[in-house]
Amino acid sequence: MKKIVVATLLISASFAGIARAESSTSCDVAKDKWLSEAAMKAKATELGFEVRQIKVENGCYEVYGIKDGNKVEALFNPETGTQVGED
Repeated sequence: MKKIVVATLLISASFAGIARAESSTSCDVAKDKWLSEAAMKAKATELGFEVRQIKVENGCYEVYGIKDGNKVEALFNPETGTQVGED
């Protein structure tokens, strides 16, 4: 019984670490160096995204849209337009 409880706790802790690591993505870039929202949309479109909406989250551009037929939420560095994460 103890082994089951310990295994459950370890698995839960590892999932919590994964979720925290994914949400801790931040883009530390001065606002005056950011691409415009239109430029970010163009960049995402070039990468194959059908952009529905763009927001700012943790200093990154968050692009909501469709890619390869699937709904996606992708995070982009606002200065370079490179993808830095996905939700």
